Order: sequence, then C-alpha cells, then structure tokens
Amino acid sequence: MEYRQLGNSGLRVPALSFGAGTFGGQGPLFGAWGTIDAREASRMIDISLEAGLNMFDSADVYSDGASEQVLGEAIKGRRDKIILSTKLALPVGDGPNDFGTSRHRLITATDAALKRLGTDYIDLLQLHAFDAFTPIEEVLSTLDDLVRAGKLSYIGVSNFAGWQIMKSLAVSDRLGYSRYVAHQVYYSLVGRDYEWDLMPLAQDQGLGALVWSPLGWGRLTGKIRRGTPIPDGSRLHETAQFGPPVEEDHLYDIVDVLDELSAETGKTVPQIAINWLLQRPTVASVIIGARNEQQLRDNLGAVGWSLSSDQITRLDAVSKRQPPYPHYPYYIQEGFARLNPPLFA
Repeated sequence: MEYRQLGNSGLRVPALSFGAGTFGGQGPLFGAWGTIDAREASRMIDISLEAGLNMFDSADVYSDGASEQVLGEAIKGRRDKIILSTKLALPVGDGPNDFGTSRHRLITATDAALKRLGTDYIDLLQLHAFDAFTPIEEVLSTLDDLVRAGKLSYIGVSNFAGWQIMKSLAVSDRLGYSRYVAHQVYYSLVGRDYEWDLMPLAQDQGLGALVWSPLGWGRLTGKIRRGTPIPDGSRLHETAQFGPPVEEDHLYDIVDVLDELSAETGKTVPQIAINWLLQRPTVASVIIGARNEQQLRDNLGAVGWSLSSDQITRLDAVSKRQPPYPHYPYYIQEGFARLNPPLFA
C-alpha cells in the first residue's frame, strides 16, 4: 500500500481507505448499501489491515449512528493501528439542534461519535456539509477547542463549495485556529466537476482530497454496459435517486474504454477506474466501499500498479466534459493560458 500526506498535514494516509457506509444497514438508503454487522466488519478490517489499508471513514448519519457503532465494535483492541475518520452536520433527528455545526451541535455530536466509536479521540473529523446558519468563527473556534482538548487530531470538510472553504481558511489564518487539511469530495470518471475549482483550490491551499463514490455511485462496477439492463442485485435499483446523475451515453462511452483497458491490463473495470483516480493531482486517498469480501479484495487490487500514460490519456479523453464558465477554453481564458497552466493536460 502506498501512503500519502494528507494535504499540508503531517498525517500519512493510505492511498485506499475504507468507507463504512455498508456497516449497520438501517434505513432505505443505507440498508441498500449494505447490512454488515460487527463480526463481518471485523473480518473486513482484518483483510484491509493485511493489505496496508488502515484508514476507516464513517459518519453519524450513516444508518442513524449504527455504522459508527459497528465500526467501533470491530476495531476493539486495535485502535492504535487504525486512522479513524468520521463526519457530522447533516440532520440526525427532528430537533432544532439536531443538525448543523453550531457550538452546541459540534460538542454534543463529537461526544456522541466518540461514544459510538468506543474511543477517546478521532483522527479526522469532517463537516459533512456547510452550515449557512452558524457563523464560521463559531464553527472554527469550537473545532479548535476540540483539537486542543485532544478529542480531534485533524479537521476537514466534505461537499463544500470553493468559496465556503476559502472563507473558512481565511478565518483560521486570521484568528489562529486549526486549519482544514482535507476535503471529502465526489470524483470519478463519470463525474469530474471536482477538477475545475476545488482541485486548484486544494493544490493552492494544501487540502488533501478524500474521494467518495469513485465508481460513480455503482455505475463503474463492470456490470453495467450499453444495451444491457441494470442487473439484479445492483444497489442502483434502490439508490440511483440519491446519487449524482449521469447521462447514459456518456457512461457507456467510458465503460467501452474501460472494457478495452481491462482486456489490455488483465485488471477489472473497478480497479482501472480507481487507479485512474490515484494518478490525479491532490488525491490523498480513494474511499472504497464493499458489501462483501469479494468486492473488498477486488477494490484492493487497484493499487500496486499504474495505468500507462497512453491508457490515462484515453480515459481522460472519453470522460472529458465541457467545463463550466469561466473555465471553458474560449477567448476569456486562452489569453491567460501561459499565466494559468492547467494541473494536467
């Protein structure tokens, strides 16, 4: 397993990390994701650690906290071998303070997560979404207090817009608070929006990308192809409405190239899709999920080798989409191309 620096921090994380959204299995969305109990979770953690994958990510909203609880039970006796990452901010109840990132919510939700995880500290806490109701100074002062108290080691965000990150970092720099070092983002061959604003920001400001749904919400598993119905057993039947949309023709064009590369390399479609992500700028770790041991072992096969430059170019070309304004390469940007070189061709 390759290990990478998490942004401008001293923490080294594995190139692949494990998303525990399949743990617990409560509710319509997470029940479709997976129903892994503590015994099965312990086995998956065994396999992961044997492969050098030692970072596990959850959230309080996953299965109403059951994901964190199962993860906590599964890591008993080996907490020192594991990097624990979790998230909070999304609604977990109907109460007026059951959502967001107010000082009250951050303190109570962190303590609740620590209890469910069975630990006295969290290596990386990420805000699951931006809270427009709470002053950023309140959010960051509270997070800084939690870091100083030893309950958190590092802080990050997830699904933030560029301006929300920059405004937060400016407050941290101005007031001397702990700084975000990670951004958990959606990024895949069928969803490359991250590249236009968030990736240059991450490179400039030292944020490591933790990639969620690297297989495009289950569309790049190798089971979905042009002219073929979604197979029985695919979670897309229950969860497609919750995930990022994808145009079918665009998906099929990408899968066609993935199939070609699979034949060339002997690797599976998911392994190729994940390996492509591992070559992208700012990516610190790609979060893999699995509902069973077979899926986990297949995803672990995405490391230890690299696509060739020609193969990467072919995937880049077929997955490329028209960038949004002001990024599209017409007269506005062409004149400044030499001053603002892209992160990749």
